Amino acid sequence: MRDVIESDFIEIDNLSVTFEAKGRRVHAVQNVSLSVGAKQSFGLVGESGSGKSTILRAICGLAPVSGGAIRIAGEPVNTRNAKAFASRVQMVFQDPYASLHPRHTIDRTLSEPLAIHGIKGTDARVVRALEDVGLPASFRFRYPHQLSGGQRQRVAIARALMLEPEILLLDEPTSALDASVQAEVLNLLNRLRAEHGLTFLMVSHDLAVIDHMCDRILVMQHGRAVEELAREDLASARMKTEYARNLFAASADRMLGATSKD
Repeated sequence: MRDVIESDFIEIDNLSVTFEAKGRRVHAVQNVSLSVGAKQSFGLVGESGSGKSTILRAICGLAPVSGGAIRIAGEPVNTRNAKAFASRVQMVFQDPYASLHPRHTIDRTLSEPLAIHGIKGTDARVVRALEDVGLPASFRFRYPHQLSGGQRQRVAIARALMLEPEILLLDEPTSALDASVQAEVLNLLNRLRAEHGLTFLMVSHDLAVIDHMCDRILVMQHGRAVEELAREDLASARMKTEYARNLFAASADRMLGATSKD
C-alpha cells in the first residue's frame, strides 16, 4: 500500500447533489465541505434523509453531482477509470446479505475482484483475507445464506480489502446487525484500519457508533452540514447547535434503553 502523507487526503468542496424524483427536483446535498486526513476516520451522522449516504454515493459516481468538487490526494475523483478507482476506494454497504451475490460462493465473491484486475495468487489471497476478518478458510465454499449476518458482513469487508485500497467508504456497516455483533464488527474495522493504514469515511445515524470509530464528525440535516465536531467534543457533549445536542440526547436514550433491557 502507498504511504500517503497529505494532510487532506479526501477533500470535498461545496458538494451539491440534485436529482429528479416523482417529477420534482430533490436537493439531496447542498454545499457540503469536509476534509479527511490520511489514515483518519471521519464520520457523517444525521437522521434518515440528511444526505450522508448520498455523499458516499457521489464519491463513487453513483449520485449526480450538480456542484462542487471531490478530490483524493489532490486529484479530482475519476470514476470513469473504474479499475484505478476500485484499487484505491472501496465501499462496504449496510445490508451484508443484499451486497453479496446469493448464488456465488464466498470463494468466487472474493476472487472476482482479483480476476478483473489480473492479479495472480488468488487462493492464498482469499485465505489470507478470510483470516484477516476472523473467518476460517473452510468458509470459502459456503454461500451467503449459510452464514450469519455478522459473518456475511465480515465477508463484505474482506471483499472490500481484496485490492488493498487506501480508502473504505462505510455506509451504516453495522446497523443491520445485532448489538453484540455490531461491537465485534466495529472492533474488527478499527483493527483493520490500524493494520492496513486505511482512511475511513463512515456514515451512521448512531452517534455512539461514530464516537467509537471516528476522529472527527460532521453532523448533517436536510442535506446541509450543521456542525463539525472532534471526538473530544462529542465525548464531552460540547455541541454548539440544538440539532446536534438533540441527536446526541436521542442516541444516549437509545443506549440507556438497550442497557436497561440487558
